[in-house]
Amino acid sequence: MMPASQSPPRGSADTPVVLVVDDEPAQRALLSYNLTAAGFRPLTAGDGEEALLILAEEGPDVILLDWMLPRLSGLEACRQMKTTPRGRHAAVIMVSARSEEADRVRALETGADDYIVKPYSVAELIARVRANLRRVRPTATGAVLEVGDIRLDTESHRISRDGQPLHLGPTEFRLLAALMERQGKVWTREALLDRVWGHDIYVDTRTVDVHVGRLRKALCAHGHPDPIRTVRGAGYALD
Repeated sequence: MMPASQSPPRGSADTPVVLVVDDEPAQRALLSYNLTAAGFRPLTAGDGEEALLILAEEGPDVILLDWMLPRLSGLEACRQMKTTPRGRHAAVIMVSARSEEADRVRALETGADDYIVKPYSVAELIARVRANLRRVRPTATGAVLEVGDIRLDTESHRISRDGQPLHLGPTEFRLLAALMERQGKVWTREALLDRVWGHDIYVDTRTVDVHVGRLRKALCAHGHPDPIRTVRGAGYALD
């Protein structure tokens, strides 16, 4: 018998992660197959309580959350998700056969970022996932990020500051992309390790400090002020 949750082989740290929460194994398998084909790394859960555990462990970018679930309803699971740091930074798409406006409003007021009614086409669902991903993690969709005089093109992997090209290693590039995605947000070293190195890579948190130092050196190479703020006891932010 297939377990309620399963994780296919991991992609890179840059691969967007989508958590599928549905109590029907066939539906989980179908969505996992199509999400993988679309370039995502799917995770699955069979109920709301399991989904909360996976959220805490994996920090998915997008959550496809069925309303009707055993043990803990999708609505209550959504409410609890949005009280956690990882849940607040994920896009929750509520999936339901309920099509009344009042149901949509209730889901959105509970914290859902989007709402899709069954039956739906897989193509529409993938499009909704991509649209929500552009909001919560723009670098995963080939966006160009600009913060002040810093410009980062995720498709061409080119970075410039005040029009002058900068040369970064792959780790520093991912680090800068994460900081730019959430301008002003304080990233803990642990959160940066998850985003830049991946959840299953075990390295010392001091490694983050080393790479932040390299990134700072590159950003300030032409005499520009340092845009990275160190928050003592917490982490780093890009201001």
